Amino acid sequence: MKIGIVGLPNVGKSTIFNAITKAGAESANYPFCTIDPNVGVVTVPDERLAVLGEMYHTKKIVPTTIEFVDIAGLVKGASKGEGLGNKFLAHIREVDAVAHVVRCFEDSNVIHVSGHIDPLEDLETINLELIFADLEMIERRIDKTKKAAKGSKAEREHLVTLDKLKGFLEAGTLPDAGDFTKEEWDYVSGLQMICTKPFFYIANVSEDDLGEEEDNDYVKALKEKVAPAEVIKISAKIEEEIASLDDAERDEFLSEMGMSSSGLDRVIHVAYRLLGLISFLTAGPDECRAWTVKKGTKAPQAAGKIHTDIERGFIRAEITTYDQLVAAGSDVKAREQGITRVEGKDYVMQDGDVTFFRFNV
Repeated sequence: MKIGIVGLPNVGKSTIFNAITKAGAESANYPFCTIDPNVGVVTVPDERLAVLGEMYHTKKIVPTTIEFVDIAGLVKGASKGEGLGNKFLAHIREVDAVAHVVRCFEDSNVIHVSGHIDPLEDLETINLELIFADLEMIERRIDKTKKAAKGSKAEREHLVTLDKLKGFLEAGTLPDAGDFTKEEWDYVSGLQMICTKPFFYIANVSEDDLGEEEDNDYVKALKEKVAPAEVIKISAKIEEEIASLDDAERDEFLSEMGMSSSGLDRVIHVAYRLLGLISFLTAGPDECRAWTVKKGTKAPQAAGKIHTDIERGFIRAEITTYDQLVAAGSDVKAREQGITRVEGKDYVMQDGDVTFFRFNV
């Protein structure tokens, strides 16, 4: 899964990307220092793997991963090519969800592209450029669909949906599933629009404003504007410091800062929730691993994440809930206690299922 990180130039995107991925993206105090998107693959924190690793005396622990894409700063007029905008907008179409970084701090040493700090103005600038880019695409799609609609009922229905969608975009509104029927939204979701992707927001604040209890006025205004979307408060400078520490130093630093988790952890958990992802687990002496699937995935398709041959030859899944397995102390005891279940092809996987697949070769 890919998460695109977007925002105006100099809002802290690349600094946050560096901190999240430790990928060393170029970060500088001037616009367009990021031209091609930087890509970083991040392991998803999962304490369950370490516990299973000890239980099975495993040789290797393999967490699941999520991909972050740092997309160059957009500016007003990006949809018309300003600031190389068309190229950057194309990169956003390829991601599964969008993290919009908004500057919520004052610092005269860090240039703001519009010369003043106003998160809501920044938000509107980015949203309008994304809307303009989608509107142009939808207008082309409408012209094409009109021709096809003459001989197709399905295309005529699509044309009605496209006109409805165009109305939202022309009103400057980001459409969502609640505005459409399920059939309409299934069609809209296949159009590769930017505006219909899941969005969450990262408020980049100063170290002094990082306290979890009180938000500064910029963050309050941002939260009110984008509600019910999630806003994660992060200090890019602090996240950079955290990224340079080993695990023990990191835990001590977070404790001293009064933080329960790093910004990275919160970003990943929000992204997982937003995209409807869960992790099932496989465990043994050779390897303990987490596998990412969509909520609602059935056992054979989950098996296919490991190998297509397992999905093709699927017989059954032997599943123990993680908490029950840990309480039992071993898979042998879990079987003795009747905790381990045998599930068939219609079983829907749950987060934390420790799973052994049986299959025909």
